[in-house]
Parts: sequence; structure tokens; C-alpha cells
Amino acid sequence: MHSLRWRIAAWYALLLVAAILALGLIISLRFEQILYGQAQGHLALTMQDIKRVALPPPDQFSIQDTSGDSLLMLENADNLARWASAGTFVEIDDAAGHVLAKSFNLGTSQFPPLPNLTRAKPAALQNADLHGTPFLIQNELLVSGRIALVARVGEPLDQLNRAFNETRQAIAWILVATVLAVVALSLVLAAQATNPINQLALAMREIGSDRLNRRLRWKNRNDEVGKLAATFDDLLARLEESFARERQFISDASHELKTPLTSINANAQMLARWGDRDENIRRESLETIAKESASLAGMVAGMLTLARADSGEAIPKEAVSLSTLGAEAVAAARPRAEEKGLELSFRAQSQPIVLGDASLIRQLFSNLIDNAIKFTDKGRVDVRVRTEGNQALIEVADTGPGIDPRDLALVFDRFYRTDKSRSRIIPGTGLGLAIVRSIARVHDGTVEALAPSGGGALFRASIPRIS
Repeated sequence: MHSLRWRIAAWYALLLVAAILALGLIISLRFEQILYGQAQGHLALTMQDIKRVALPPPDQFSIQDTSGDSLLMLENADNLARWASAGTFVEIDDAAGHVLAKSFNLGTSQFPPLPNLTRAKPAALQNADLHGTPFLIQNELLVSGRIALVARVGEPLDQLNRAFNETRQAIAWILVATVLAVVALSLVLAAQATNPINQLALAMREIGSDRLNRRLRWKNRNDEVGKLAATFDDLLARLEESFARERQFISDASHELKTPLTSINANAQMLARWGDRDENIRRESLETIAKESASLAGMVAGMLTLARADSGEAIPKEAVSLSTLGAEAVAAARPRAEEKGLELSFRAQSQPIVLGDASLIRQLFSNLIDNAIKFTDKGRVDVRVRTEGNQALIEVADTGPGIDPRDLALVFDRFYRTDKSRSRIIPGTGLGLAIVRSIARVHDGTVEALAPSGGGALFRASIPRIS
């Protein structure tokens, strides 16, 4: 397969050459028409002068019939000299085609036989060959009274044809030179158009996952290639950011998974060594293994939920009531709130209907409520559902310690903890709020964390409503 450069050059050259050839043909034909028209015009003017002399208008004051006298003068060869020249030949024939007179420059030659002329069709233009010389002949039937003659005016076309041939040759040479220039110019233009693309391809081949910090930075190009380079730089920036998040995710996941696995392994060893001899060790080890296994299972389930939500594929959606799902989530979380002595309330100011997956939206409610209960030692957790314009809002407010303003934009990141020491005093996988954000995105919504002036924390999710 030919390269893009050659294809561009070939098509560009082909189109221009076709246009130039068409233009050359049009010019050549038009030039021939003009010269041929000039020859016809010269013959017509000569014939008009002959008719003016041979067929004068009748004298209304004369009583003598002079019909045909002026026409008979054309039978005298000496009278034809006034119209003869090096490029004009005159011949007078009778109606039967016999030569009556001819101009001196015809010599012993005479025009070819007459075309068929009648009173209904008295004039005809004729192309003929006279001793190897092409002629254009104007024939016209002249009638005056009982006299009828045919005036024939001819003009040789050899000079005209010579001009045609010279013009064609000149146009042909011009076309050849132009075609060569067009081909060369096409190659140059194609190279200029494809070289930046080749440079871009080379730069893309040189960039790997370990060199995502490289940029083209073609700021001096404002054309389509420059826009492509800028788009490529933006893509690299997003890829670099994505790879950085992926590396951070792997690091965080490794750290989070390491703790329960280490605890499970240590307790399993203790159970193997002393489980048969010490009932307390066996019980505590089994409880710890069960607890850490549940934590590990919850973390894996959270990762699967994130993967499902992030993919956005095969998630069936139907019309669901936010107030109903919110009430169900609050009822399920109430025992955990009562264990900590917290008051958990639910209020639906309206009954918004959204298009979504009921289980995912229920999990969104549950994760926000669990997060509020987890970080609130005393006071209350309020869950609200309301509408604002075409958006349905889910709000969960608590009376906990609140969130540092510097952490507000980070709390939805995976495995992010406001506790930089990553202590496990407060249980959790570090995925709950990340799952909330992914679920909101799947439903074309958003979620944000706020720090109210009265203290505590407020989480607000917004999902488009259908009623």
C-alpha cells in the first residue's frame, strides 16, 4: 500500500493535471472558433459588398427597366478585381454551376462544384480542397429579374490551420511544463503535509508507559496538525494522571490488603500451634480470622462494585423512588446507630423519581450513612431527600468532627484516609466514598463533601430526576 504522502501527491497532481488539460482544450477550441469565425466574417463582409454593387436598390424615379444590368457586370472578370486579394478569391457561376468569371488570382483553377442552392436556401458555406489547399467558400445565389448568378468568395485556410497547429503545439508545451511543475509541487506540498504527521508518529512510538511525561508542545502551529499535537499532549497528560492514580491504587490496595492478610496468617499460625491446648487462644484466633476475612471480603466486594460502576456497562436502569430507597437504607442502618447512641432520622421533602439501578442507589445511601455513623461519636445523623430544579438531592449530615477543608476534594479517592497514619482505629476499607462517587457518575450525577459552618460534615449527591 502506498504511503499517505504519495497518495496525497498523486491525487493532488491528478486533479490539477485534469483541470489544466481541460483548460488547455477549452482554450484551444475557443481559439479555433475565434479564428474560424473571423474567416467567416471576412467572407460575409466581402459577399455583402458584392451584393451591394451587383444588386443596387431600384431607382424609383426611372421609368426604364434596368433589372439585371448591375448583376451582369459580375460576368466581367475585370470587375472582380476590386474584391480579389492574396487571401480572397472570387468566382461567378451560372445557376447550373458553369464558370462565368473568376478573379485573376485563381488563374486556371476553379472552385469545386456548387452545393445545391435554391431561392428558399440561397446561401451555403462550403469547405473544399483546391490543389491541396483547404478553402472556406461562401456561396450565394443572386437573382435580379430573369438573371440568376452564383457569387462565390473563397479564403484559403492554410495559414489559419498553421496558426491552429502552432497554437496547439504551444499549448501542449505549456501543458507539459505545467504538469511537471504540478507534479513537483504536489510532492513538495504532500511532504509538507505529511512530515509533521511522521514526526508525530515517531514521537508516539518513542513514548512508553515509563515516558508519559514527554510532550510535543507544538505551540507555533495553529493548523490541524497543531491541534492534533495539542490533543496528543492532552491525551498524554490524562494517561500520565491515570497511570499515577493506578500506581497509587495498587500501592494503597497492597497496603490495605496486607493488614488483614497478615492478621489472618498470624492467627492461623497461633491456632495451629496452641489451638488444641488453649481454648482462649483458639476462640480469639477464630474470631480475629472471621473478622479480618469479613473485612477482606468487604474490600473485594467494594472493588468489584467500583469496577462495575466505572465500566458503566450492563447496568439496567428503571424508574425508582429515592424516598423509598432512602427509607430502606435508614431502616437497615438504624441498629448500628443505636449501638453508638446516635439518633438517625430520615426526611423526604418530596418524592423524586430517578432512572437508575435500585441496588446501586441503595448502596449509595448505605455508604453515606455508614460513613456518617462511623465518624460520629455522639449527636445525630440526618438523611434528607429533596429536589432542586431537575435534580434529585440526597443529603447526609452528621454532628461529627467534620472534615478539614484541605481534605474535602480528596475524601472520594480510593483508599484515602484523613488519618495520615492509616491507623485502623476506625474500621473501613477506604472504598465507601469512592463507590458513592462512581455510583453517582453512572447515574449522570455528582457528589460533594461540605463543611457546614455549624460543624460536622455534609455529603450531597445529585441525580437527574424524571419526575
